[in-house]
Amino acid sequence: MPGLWAGNSFRLMADLSNLLQLSQQMQGRISEIQAQLAGQTVTAAAGGDMVRATADGRGQIRAIWIAPEAVAQGDVEMLEDLVLAAVAEAQKRAAELYQAEVRKLASGLPFPFQLPL
Repeated sequence: MPGLWAGNSFRLMADLSNLLQLSQQMQGRISEIQAQLAGQTVTAAAGGDMVRATADGRGQIRAIWIAPEAVAQGDVEMLEDLVLAAVAEAQKRAAELYQAEVRKLASGLPFPFQLPL
């Protein structure tokens, strides 16, 4: 019986070593994806294009544009709502971009389970 356990222990150690190596590769690839996403942008508009928000691929807001006529109307509450809507949509699009990249990465990996996105 001891020989059986020794063989299983060796196989288990090899499997764990492979899993650790795969994990390190994946961490490196995720870092690459995050760096790439930092250079990509998504833009969302609200209020018939009266307000635009631009976010990078990580969801960080990089720019807000407000049409002069939106300010001229003087309705601050409406303007606040439009900014909030544009920002939320830009961040949603950035999250979708991130998830698509992670799915591409995960599709080539031999995991018997889904990776959390």
